[in-house]
Amino acid sequence: MTTTAHPPIHPGVVLFEDYMEPMGLSQRRLADLMNVPPRRINEIIHGKRAITPDTSLRLGKMFGISDTFWLNMQTHYDLEVAKETTDLSTVKVLEDA
Repeated sequence: MTTTAHPPIHPGVVLFEDYMEPMGLSQRRLADLMNVPPRRINEIIHGKRAITPDTSLRLGKMFGISDTFWLNMQTHYDLEVAKETTDLSTVKVLEDA
């Protein structure tokens, strides 16, 4: 396990702070534009739900950015969380045969 000076930032925080707030988008409006249930947006911005490939595609199209942007951010977040919570001390390194 490793510890970092700053906890990983969930993609939902980025969605809210860097996109929704500056654009004046409510959760409901964003959900309507993406054609998804408002609950999905609420859970994402509160860090209770991951960005799925479906959501990444929709966000990418709606904001006019890469359809992999959000999914890559989610993968990075998940990996950082795993680094903080996974004990690798019992994992053996494969030696040359």
